[in-house]
Amino acid sequence: MANKPIHMLKLRQVLRYYTQGTSKKQISVITGIARNTVKRYIGRFISLHLTYEDVAILSDHELEKLFIEPHPSLPDARFECLQSLLPAIEKQMSRKGVTLIKLWEDYYANNTPAYQYTQFRKYYHFYTHRVKPVMHMEHKAGDKMYIDFAGEKLSIVDEHSGELKEVEVFAAILGCSQLTYVEAVMTQTKEDFIAACENTLHYCGGVPAAIVPDNLKSAVTKSSKYEPTLNESFADFAEHYGTVVLPARAYRPKDKSLVEGVVKIIYNRIYHEVRKQSHLSLHAINSAILESLEIHNSSSFKGRNYSRKQQFDELEKSTLKSLPQYRYECKQQLLVTVMKNGHVCLNTDKHYYSVPYRFIGKKVKLLYTSSSVEVFYKYERIATHQRQYKKYHYTTDNEHLASAHRYLSEWTPDKFINEAADIHEAVAEYIIAVIEKKQHPEQAYKSCSGILNLKRKVGGERLINACKRAKSFGVYNYPIIVQILEKNLDHISEDEREQLPMPLHHNIRGEDYYQ
Repeated sequence: MANKPIHMLKLRQVLRYYTQGTSKKQISVITGIARNTVKRYIGRFISLHLTYEDVAILSDHELEKLFIEPHPSLPDARFECLQSLLPAIEKQMSRKGVTLIKLWEDYYANNTPAYQYTQFRKYYHFYTHRVKPVMHMEHKAGDKMYIDFAGEKLSIVDEHSGELKEVEVFAAILGCSQLTYVEAVMTQTKEDFIAACENTLHYCGGVPAAIVPDNLKSAVTKSSKYEPTLNESFADFAEHYGTVVLPARAYRPKDKSLVEGVVKIIYNRIYHEVRKQSHLSLHAINSAILESLEIHNSSSFKGRNYSRKQQFDELEKSTLKSLPQYRYECKQQLLVTVMKNGHVCLNTDKHYYSVPYRFIGKKVKLLYTSSSVEVFYKYERIATHQRQYKKYHYTTDNEHLASAHRYLSEWTPDKFINEAADIHEAVAEYIIAVIEKKQHPEQAYKSCSGILNLKRKVGGERLINACKRAKSFGVYNYPIIVQILEKNLDHISEDEREQLPMPLHHNIRGEDYYQ
């Protein structure tokens, strides 16, 4: 009918004056309605074959349906057919790649008679505006997930003190199916925020193309109308799950009106049920929230015969991207300087981790999770370690050390014993005795290294004999081996040794002298 519908009171006046014989021009002057508009409403009145008495008993709503809402001027089978198809057409419009003109082509090819595209589009838009009066944008399946924190908080009871602790309530909704997720968290910090986002993705069983958050600090460190700066951890989380973050414009809640609306819904459908009893932990309150949430998602939309869960399973579930194999671990970051010993300190644990020695003195960034520590220099990862929690201990990768330091770091009792065993069993027994004589094994490392290096100077056979001779003296150190070799005592037989003069024999056995 008219481009701008008139008030029903005015319409009744027009029809009353007309039935009383007043001219259309006079009606226009009396009511203040344009003459062409008066003509259109009177034409509609005549085509319906009604009397003023018939109109007078109708309610404003019924009168509006007759005169304001679009109807074919004559009974038409096309109209009834299209009306029956519009709910399915509305659902199809939620799918990716589907346009209204494609749906019209399909409708036109399979229905005779059928409306042309202009009329088809007119009745479709009228239907969607009537069924979804607050919906002002189309949501494609698998496209966006809207997230926010509710303004009103819930509370839990501390088991020990009995004190009430307020908890934040996180809400998320998928744009197409409107499948909703709600979770209580202790704070709005990035750790809790990212964990709630991750739980949402696992609840849905997939990942949408984009996540639309508010401009809270856990998601956006610097809001901007054109180029907002994302929180580094949240951006890393999005990268891990293969999605993007599209922050809502500052001070523009209409960008995420779906989640704003769902927050109002959960106040009635979830808060009301959860507050009926006390909860002693986050786990307990989230279990109660989940029960109410399942009821909410399984309930039919008002005026429709399908629920959010049914619409999700039918339209959106298959369009979501697969979840990655592993969950995301929230990373903390720390700027440190590489120490002269080629290690960096993670102050949280007071533990030290090695980096390649060429970065000594450089400023590097530590990114660490509960299980790993990564070291970056100018966006290049230079070291990775498993996180350790022993205070004042070192975790060292030998590949990071300079060649001289690497050689020293490889000194262990097993190393010296194995090298000695490769020469002869007697040498290995002597090296074991040298190590055992010291209070700490590292005190013997230099003696062991010196003894084994003598093989290059005097050969393996003379070193074996020298070790046997020193063992018979009961002296276990590097100087006694050198003394035996310098005086060629390794070639003296046992009988000859007994015949040596006492001073020399005494000097050889004088352990204090050779220490």
